[in-house]
Amino acid sequence: MPDHKKSSTVKERELIMRAKQGDEASFEALILSCKGKAYNIAYRYMRNEEDALDVMQESFIKIYRHLEKFNEQSQFDTWVYRIVVNACNDMLRKNKNKTINDTIYKNKDSEDVFIEIADKGPRPDEILENKEKSKYILSCLEKTGHDHKEILILRDIQGFSYEQIAQILNCSMGTVKSRLSRARLKLKEIYLAGKQSEQIEDQCV
Repeated sequence: MPDHKKSSTVKERELIMRAKQGDEASFEALILSCKGKAYNIAYRYMRNEEDALDVMQESFIKIYRHLEKFNEQSQFDTWVYRIVVNACNDMLRKNKNKTINDTIYKNKDSEDVFIEIADKGPRPDEILENKEKSKYILSCLEKTGHDHKEILILRDIQGFSYEQIAQILNCSMGTVKSRLSRARLKLKEIYLAGKQSEQIEDQCV
């Protein structure tokens, strides 16, 4: 293991030890190290800022209360992400009859899907095309079903390793790989079916 990784691991263990002893500053430091990615997970699950923040608050309360039970042989951030995912699923079950119209990606001041474009990026027509394609893919993702959407968010959007996903979802890596394969096939089917429908509609116009 590289020296910087060893140093980081040692520092994390020291923070965990102090946090378990009631040191709030150490707990805050631990949370800050993974807060951004945890929020991104919550936001993509819940699809709106208010629910994502509620999930974050509930998750951090659980983390604080159950920190003593954390197995220090595991990665702290992966343990946190598992709690966040469980909190998201709990809230989604509670709100399953609630209609949510927000998109997975949205600007705080707008309902629109957005893509960050560099100054030397594509032409305006290409930007519009990319934006529409991104919006369409996200709409397809919503139609894949909860389990498929979950594995696609963790792997293809958040970029977690198979091992991390297995720990977050409490399943084997074999299960992760098979679920991901099925989810990608399902997304592809929905994507192509929608494109075919668009072509037929265009021909009928």
